[in-house]
Amino acid sequence: MIRTQIYLTERQRAELTTISKIHGKKQSELIREAVDRLIDQAGNSRREVVLREAAGIWKGRTDLPDFKKIRTEWDRI
Repeated sequence: MIRTQIYLTERQRAELTTISKIHGKKQSELIREAVDRLIDQAGNSRREVVLREAAGIWKGRTDLPDFKKIRTEWDRI
């Protein structure tokens, strides 16, 4: 692990201390868990944005093969 220093408000520190005592975890462990959740949420948001941007990118193209016909041919086998 890499040591990192952060600044917390007095309220954040007090709440973190309370949560730490309730859950029996170190404050650093709670902070790492919170950072992991933030990373997961941000990753999901990025994926959603990319998928929305990619939706319909082939729409209206005339240089592509007839995929319905190709799939029908595959289904017959």
